[in-house]
Amino acid sequence: MKILVTGLCTLHWGRLEYGNVGNYYIIEPFFRELHRVFPEAEIVTTFQMTEEFCEREEVVCLPMDIYYSWSDHDVNIALKEYGIAEIYNQTGQIVETTPYLEQVMSSDLIIDISGEMWGDKANPVGNNRMLVNLLKMRVAQLLKKRTVLFAATVGPFSDRKTNELARITFENFSLVTHREHEATCMVKDIGFKTDNVKEFPCPSFLFEPAKISEMQDIFEREHVIKSTKPIVGMVVCGFNMATPPYDKWPRSDEEYTEFAIAVEHVVNNLGARVILMSHSNGFDLPPNFKLKPGRDYFIVKQLQQVIAKRGIVRNMDDVLCIDNAYVPAKTKAIISQFDVFVTGRMHASVGSVSQFVPTVFIMHGQGSKSTKIIGFASILGLPEYVCEPTSDDMIRKINLCFENRLFIRKHLEEHIPQVQNMVRRGTDALKELMETKTNV
Repeated sequence: MKILVTGLCTLHWGRLEYGNVGNYYIIEPFFRELHRVFPEAEIVTTFQMTEEFCEREEVVCLPMDIYYSWSDHDVNIALKEYGIAEIYNQTGQIVETTPYLEQVMSSDLIIDISGEMWGDKANPVGNNRMLVNLLKMRVAQLLKKRTVLFAATVGPFSDRKTNELARITFENFSLVTHREHEATCMVKDIGFKTDNVKEFPCPSFLFEPAKISEMQDIFEREHVIKSTKPIVGMVVCGFNMATPPYDKWPRSDEEYTEFAIAVEHVVNNLGARVILMSHSNGFDLPPNFKLKPGRDYFIVKQLQQVIAKRGIVRNMDDVLCIDNAYVPAKTKAIISQFDVFVTGRMHASVGSVSQFVPTVFIMHGQGSKSTKIIGFASILGLPEYVCEPTSDDMIRKINLCFENRLFIRKHLEEHIPQVQNMVRRGTDALKELMETKTNV
């Protein structure tokens, strides 16, 4: 058996492993789960992973450009493949081939991993990116292959050029797994049929942190040491800011005021230490590879500086910032040391709650409401800890979380194993799909 893993998470080398930490929380356990349910399968992917990852996780890395190459030719190639697939669907004959068509034809299962990009969020990453993805997936469907849109948060859809193709492709997946119920409600509301949809939590809930025994030097370096004062970790990113775009830089000090007020409250009124941190990294490419702080770091560092300038917090020694970049497993291990975590990045919250850390979820401050944040909090039974990125609402929810932190920790200790079992059922559904004899 051969499985092709592709989709909008196809990014340049290093981006999945060393860039957005949350992406890696998903990818590593996903491939491990595939091997669990298909132990004899050959797994190939257009995701550009390192040689070390491919060897360790038993995955073959294909050239990225068979799927998408950020070039002017991507749409024309995908349209050509679509035409070839249409002819095959009608006649059973392949009149011409391409590297992508060869991979699809030799695969038994094609899995689209696109996360929350399957919709309007695709095109900011690359020109016509959603159109190309839809054509590629529709090609596999026309070639009569089993196709799965896995662990998705779909929509919204506002591009007239692709909306109808999105509906047709969505409805013709052999299986769609949504990470939260809100995504299913959204596609129903816009008229998509959902007979092929099942709901399972994100694979990221299975991601393993680094061992605490290996982290002591880092904990000391970053002052993540248990003391008489509780520790409140905090992640803020561009999506939480009131003014778009999310990657706007530089930002004025005034744009940080709401978050500064929240931090001042935690230190002055709750008697806690706040540790600001990034949940994204940057890196220098080989041959001089080096992991370095990413975009979020500069946001939280400026926030720390704004708090110092305001002069309201009683002791700036209680407002720290993690200045070094760490791989995802070590980042998650750092999060485990917090008594409460406040985060504007969704998968940072997965890193906390899966280690039983009481968490406040900050919504986006711009654009559409994040069904992902609302949905994940609901899965965890913690919807009351979702807040808007305003000082009043953040303080209200932080107070509630801080006061109930022992109860929340106990709740998570009981609930997270159930969530993780539900994640595994999502991968089991792939095996069940392949065992059915229904024609695709």
